Amino acid sequence: MFNVVLVNPEIPQNTGNIARTVLAQKCTLHLIKPLGFEINDKNLKRAGLDYWKYVDVKIWDKLEDISGFENHTKVHLFSTKGEKRYDKASYQKDDFLVFGSESMGLPQKMIDENNDRTRFVPMPDLKVRSLNLSSCVSSVLLEALRQNDFFESGV
Repeated sequence: MFNVVLVNPEIPQNTGNIARTVLAQKCTLHLIKPLGFEINDKNLKRAGLDYWKYVDVKIWDKLEDISGFENHTKVHLFSTKGEKRYDKASYQKDDFLVFGSESMGLPQKMIDENNDRTRFVPMPDLKVRSLNLSSCVSSVLLEALRQNDFFESGV
């Protein structure tokens, strides 16, 4: 239903957990190199449990290699530097939900060039710099599914 894109993910446990979430919601997971781990990493497999073999995962050298990614109306970027709250954006089936690495986020140039498509998850306590990547992906994905009546379809 949706495409979850992780740009340069670094922590295998986060990616494994995200893979499980993506599978549960019938979405596709796109991983953009470089990855901070080997795809056969034991921590990645442990976090994804025995579901990993069922995940629709695609690995790309660069973001631009993803077919359909050039259709910017279907792309949403997520960053603490976003201008629009994630739940105020409108999501449609097959949209790309793009998240940066755990330590660096998305490149500033990408955010600057796509300001109107960059969203944020609110964090009222300013002592916190960012939320866990897996938690953000889950929050955003469930909002996107809610907007598309996923929960109304008898699931």
